[in-house]
Amino acid sequence: MPPEDRVVPRFAAEPPQELLPYGNWADALREAFLAAVGQIEPEAGVELGEVREIRWHPDRSWNGRTYVPAAAPTSTGLEVFGYVSFVAGEEVEERTDFEASAEYTDETAEQNPEWSLDLCDEELGRWRGEEGRQATIRLIWGSPLDVEGAIVTAELAGLAVDQCVLVDGRFALIAPDDYRNDTLEIVLWNRRGDAVARESFEEEDDGDDDGAAQAS
Repeated sequence: MPPEDRVVPRFAAEPPQELLPYGNWADALREAFLAAVGQIEPEAGVELGEVREIRWHPDRSWNGRTYVPAAAPTSTGLEVFGYVSFVAGEEVEERTDFEASAEYTDETAEQNPEWSLDLCDEELGRWRGEEGRQATIRLIWGSPLDVEGAIVTAELAGLAVDQCVLVDGRFALIAPDDYRNDTLEIVLWNRRGDAVARESFEEEDDGDDDGAAQAS
């Protein structure tokens, strides 16, 4: 095989290892996530309101930590999103070093019926490549909206760098972004292998809000 043109981490994160959280485990994650929501300082005049049902997404593990992403609507029409992370053990009781992150957005799927994908993202770290160039390691999670799909890929300059099978209509990815002037595309594929929706991070303004994608 010829040498690779782009030397970047591919499929560096472990695939999901568990079912979506439920029972006592979901309660523990909820407590940690709500504590992070409680630390949010909204802009002047903005009320977060009460957090409604939390939508948990598939777990992904990278660099020694496991991340369980989340998103939830609030009673004031906003959405809070973030993750709970921890150092995994063989048993639930052995999981340690819990951390949580949360933000909010007023850009919701309900207000944007043209969206095909509802996405959230968080920067997890940096990766250094050739000649000191750096990539952003990004956690991306979300759901298709009124589009039938089976698997989601993250692509950098046409190269698949991560993928996740939909679990109850939800996915999570960890992939390098913003490397050598290339940015990620998130692609939803159906069972026939057709791309049915795309979202490019090049179009995002600040990388913090939910994104919208148009079916292609």
